[in-house]
Amino acid sequence: MNLGLYIHIPFCKQKCLYCDFPSYSHLESLYESYIDALCREITGQGVLFSSYQVDTIYIGGGTPSVLPAALLLKVIGALNKSFTITSDAEISMEANPGTVNNDMLTALRSHGVNRISFGVQSFSDTLLQEVGRIHTGDDGIHAVRTAQQAGFSNVNIDLMYGLPVQTLKDFQKSLRLAYELAIPHISVYGLKVEEETPFANRLASGKLILPSEEEEEAMYDETVEYLTLSGYQRYEISNYALPGFSCRHNLKYWNYSSFLGKGAAAHSFINGERLANTRDVRTYLKRVNSGQSPVEVKEIPDEPVQMAEFCFLGLRTAAGISNDTFYRFFGKSLQQMFGKPLASLEAKGLICMENQSVKLTPLGMKYGNSVFQAFLP
Repeated sequence: MNLGLYIHIPFCKQKCLYCDFPSYSHLESLYESYIDALCREITGQGVLFSSYQVDTIYIGGGTPSVLPAALLLKVIGALNKSFTITSDAEISMEANPGTVNNDMLTALRSHGVNRISFGVQSFSDTLLQEVGRIHTGDDGIHAVRTAQQAGFSNVNIDLMYGLPVQTLKDFQKSLRLAYELAIPHISVYGLKVEEETPFANRLASGKLILPSEEEEEAMYDETVEYLTLSGYQRYEISNYALPGFSCRHNLKYWNYSSFLGKGAAAHSFINGERLANTRDVRTYLKRVNSGQSPVEVKEIPDEPVQMAEFCFLGLRTAAGISNDTFYRFFGKSLQQMFGKPLASLEAKGLICMENQSVKLTPLGMKYGNSVFQAFLP
């Protein structure tokens, strides 16, 4: 049985103005003790999952690359000792272009990390300053090239649209630069102003000037058109890849597959059960170091919730959801459980149903949230 591993590094050099992820800056004094506790948690779990084959690992954050390379390699060593990792496993790590160098990337690549994901967001210095990033556009270019020289053929960058003062021309420049850098995987996200972030406070006080809905829609349309014409396959609403470069780990989330999360704030999904570790770093350290479980939430969602999750996660992908897989999970057909919403969504041109599968249309991809709400219990 296959399993994905997610490893959370909750530290960053500086929190971005739009970020609501569980990450913390100015905690350098906790780096070593956190990694020690993380390795202890990893080691303690290996025996419990000895029957699983780990075929994807994703080290995310936060900013994993804010740590010294030696600490990152310690985590990789603990994973190798504790789990059975397949020879062709996809091992990804997130990185900030402002916190990597050739020595770090070369060390990571030589120790098995084979996919690197840079939070570039934009190649415009003005826009990067607007959102509180610590790097420049040139840093983004340099990071990608350095990773390629270090042996990373599988590179992703994140780009964002709908940023303050961003124009369509700004966004087009970033897309074209990404293509020119021969990056095989590009994730593109529209800005969402989340509660309790600096951007939310600015928006409430009228100090955050965002592109209009029409301008944001034009950036979305440009993404779809430019990347598909450039040979990228849109395999998920926000993700584009050249053939063979889809992120196998993230596909586990969307395909309702099992994954195990380790570290503060890490989530797990094992055979229908969802677990979440405590978000607070110091509480995490205290629990792990005293031999207690860091798990704070443990639940098996009701079947209607599981069915809804299966549908709106799977529909994010270009492959969509199949009736056979749904029946295998739940013993019921899609039509039996969601006949009315499916008919309504099809009539609106948001989904198409063919060969016992359901997929989003291009219009459905654009207005995915409207589709997903139809499945909520």
